[in-house]
Amino acid sequence: MDTIMESFAGLTSFTIYFAVSIALLFVFKLAYTLVTPQDEWKLVKEERNTAAALGFGGAIVGFCIALAGAVSNSASLVDFAIWGFVALIAQVLAFLILRFTFMPKIAERIDNQEVSAGIMLASMSIGVGLLNAACMTY
Repeated sequence: MDTIMESFAGLTSFTIYFAVSIALLFVFKLAYTLVTPQDEWKLVKEERNTAAALGFGGAIVGFCIALAGAVSNSASLVDFAIWGFVALIAQVLAFLILRFTFMPKIAERIDNQEVSAGIMLASMSIGVGLLNAACMTY
């Protein structure tokens, strides 16, 4: 019985960190859609745009990887929240860098359902998320 009680001892912390993670994910979705010229939700849900789904899905996965790094390495809930926002900023910057340097027509290409553009956006987002998470292991 003691083993079971010990297992549940961390449930409160889990619940709090998970709730903050979901809130940060929601904020990321809002921030990301603000910096992109198109409405990803509309493209995915209404127009069934595969390129948009790949790009936006990759951005979410990349952010969650970075967020997982922040959770794993934070000293407190406040520390986690701060690094969660750092992860958010890094992911948004990754999109902006891709859009304004390497692939200036990425938004148009995603609107045109070019899957290769969605794959590149997803790859960049996931790669930045991995680097972001690794850099949080100070």
